[in-house]
Amino acid sequence: MTIKEVISIIEGQIAMPQAEDFDNVGLLCGVQDRNVSGVLFCHDALENVIDEAITRNCNLVVCFHPIIFSGLKSLTGKNYVERAVLKAIENKVAIYAIHTAFDNDYFGVNAGICNQLGLKNQKILQPKKNNLKQLTVYVPNEYSEQLKEALFSAGAGNIGFYDECSFKIEGNGTFRPVEGSNPFSGQQNVRENAGESMISVIFESFKQNQIIDAMKEAHPYEEVAHQIYSLDNENQYSGLGMYGEFDEEMDEKYFLRFIKDKFNIEIIKHSDFTNKKIKRVGVLGGSGASGIKSALAKKCDAYITGDLKYHDYFLAESKMLICDVGHYESEQWVAQQLFEILSQKISTFAILKSSEKTNPVNYFL
Repeated sequence: MTIKEVISIIEGQIAMPQAEDFDNVGLLCGVQDRNVSGVLFCHDALENVIDEAITRNCNLVVCFHPIIFSGLKSLTGKNYVERAVLKAIENKVAIYAIHTAFDNDYFGVNAGICNQLGLKNQKILQPKKNNLKQLTVYVPNEYSEQLKEALFSAGAGNIGFYDECSFKIEGNGTFRPVEGSNPFSGQQNVRENAGESMISVIFESFKQNQIIDAMKEAHPYEEVAHQIYSLDNENQYSGLGMYGEFDEEMDEKYFLRFIKDKFNIEIIKHSDFTNKKIKRVGVLGGSGASGIKSALAKKCDAYITGDLKYHDYFLAESKMLICDVGHYESEQWVAQQLFEILSQKISTFAILKSSEKTNPVNYFL
């Protein structure tokens, strides 16, 4: 199996186009057509992780954080990024990053946190906006099922935990082929009346090109009458952060001890106590100050994230307990999640998790 084929499996499970625009996801270095000897999952593709991949005969490293984030003007080994990338290239090790594509995934980073905490009724905290579109297309009645199948195969009609969703209305369409046309039915310069179906499907915007291509391929007409609309609806199944609820509420100090145990940490930075019970909890792995107001709007009793600044804690307004467990600590289950995703699909070569430490933050207790 080639690196390209492994990447195809990963991207079949995690939609990479849902990554944030600022991010740098995908294949960062390496040759796609090379056969895979092994895959190593890690948090950060640092030099020690590349050494581990070489030792363990893995020529594909799948990392969460992209080691190349901004442009590189040279590769001389002068810093930790260049040293890792140089070593990977020299030893024919490919590096592939997923970062915010997995942050935004319904079953991604934040679902992993919720599952570790035992939160129920999980929902996206900050649903993606300007992410959904609607296609309306007209087709002869006898071709409507063929067209729907093509649209569904291209990814249209997926809404949450449902797929193959569409709406169809039958009616009468008219058209008149003019000079230069090659009509599927009718004659030039004669108005044609045809029994047609109007088919409507919703899709995520990043799928537009493949869906339009599939529509044109399956449609019998020379010119396909269709419209595409951008929807104001938020995508409730893609976005940053999640929130959910405990079966039983708990007091704040018990909740903090519970969090320390679940995250296996010694220190939690938190805002003032609210003297309220904790039942609904919001989470956002990594740097999550942007989710504080969303958690308040969702009436969360507590919010767990990392990398908060001094003034971020004031945003709690004594209405919610804000907890900073650390950036790496909040994302610590990612490698295991990715390992499980790929292990279910591939059994022909080694799929491993890195044992190297890459968290740059240390604590003196």
